[in-house]
Amino acid sequence: MNFRKYVGIALLIVAVVGLFSVAAAQDAPSGDLEIFSWWAGGGEAAGLEALIARFSEMYPGVNIINSAVSGGSGVNARAVLATRLQADDPPGTFQVHAGSALNDLWVAADKMESLNFIYEANGWLEQYPQGLLDLISADGEIYAVPVNIHRSNVMWYIPANLEEWGVTVPASWEEFLTDTCPTLQAAGVVPLSVGLTWTQMHLWESVALAELGPEAYAGLWTGDTAWDSEEVAGVFDTYSQVLACTNDDRDAIDWQPATLMVVEGEAAFNVMGDWAAGYLLELGLEPETGFGWVASPGTEGSFMMLSDAFGLPKGAPNRDAVVAWLTFLGSAEAQDIFNPLKGSLPANLTADLSNTELYNAYFQSAAADWSSNAIVGSLAHEAVGAGEFQNGFAELIAQLGAGCEPATAAAVAVELAAETLAE
Repeated sequence: MNFRKYVGIALLIVAVVGLFSVAAAQDAPSGDLEIFSWWAGGGEAAGLEALIARFSEMYPGVNIINSAVSGGSGVNARAVLATRLQADDPPGTFQVHAGSALNDLWVAADKMESLNFIYEANGWLEQYPQGLLDLISADGEIYAVPVNIHRSNVMWYIPANLEEWGVTVPASWEEFLTDTCPTLQAAGVVPLSVGLTWTQMHLWESVALAELGPEAYAGLWTGDTAWDSEEVAGVFDTYSQVLACTNDDRDAIDWQPATLMVVEGEAAFNVMGDWAAGYLLELGLEPETGFGWVASPGTEGSFMMLSDAFGLPKGAPNRDAVVAWLTFLGSAEAQDIFNPLKGSLPANLTADLSNTELYNAYFQSAAADWSSNAIVGSLAHEAVGAGEFQNGFAELIAQLGAGCEPATAAAVAVELAAETLAE
């Protein structure tokens, strides 16, 4: 080949590559992308920041606006979001719990775009559990991308503290009430730490799961379990006794300070979701040695789940950037970045869960239970009973904390369920 012909071909290749590069750059999203969530602190904030950092490497033209609103379980963020969506001022994408919170609120209100095109383009229909897909679907359309699986019914403790106090982990709420609580109170230790109303509702659902069992607990949301039964009334009675074993300042602190009480030896136990694992790791504690966990009393063999997800609201600004974010979020790469920091399991089945450098002993334990336990949905985290029922039930839980009689609370719950839960 003569030199001039070689140079001509080389220049042609450079030109073609340059055209492809320009086209790729033009196709890549740019501009502002607002991500709305309640991940404002602890391991969840660290996980979100790690996702944003990697996404920014992939799409340097996108300017991320991290609109995180503080407040555990999204109690504050949801109020802000509702106001914005009702005013047709959606963020680019927002965090939502899979299940009732997504389908009964925003999908039913026609506020969400279908994401079937993203799932089909990425082969995700085979990469996510069918049960989870069902929680984020309505009428054959998928409306969110789950980033994780959390477990609600976990009791956390510090092994060294229990050894010092001479107590063991209670296997049931009856054991907790008759043995554990009196022993710890006599030693000047708070038996069980809890925080604001949403964390009290979180505690209530674990008591309900223990008292009713997974089938009857699930029946509360399908109409198969009667709210006016003696068994459900018994849940309120047991819960009130458990609440009497908690800290007096519960209405003044959120979940992190309640967990910190356990770490600092002010309290023995805390029932919280496994985002607490991310927080405990952040505090420098190692699983099994620094901190321990079990299924909350009486719930061994049951996995109360919730899942954080993000969707595409109708009318979202910079839709192309939102689609790129959601596509990244659902990938195994993103979920392996996020979940070890958040303290949750990846939702994508192709994530590298067997990697023990990423997923420690707690995650391995949770993964084994996720694949073998009876699965039920969390009330406190809107997998079930979202909307009017949850708002009313939160008020009821607050009244119980203020001294309302359990029988009165049970009667109010019967009326609330009849008014707000579709059978």
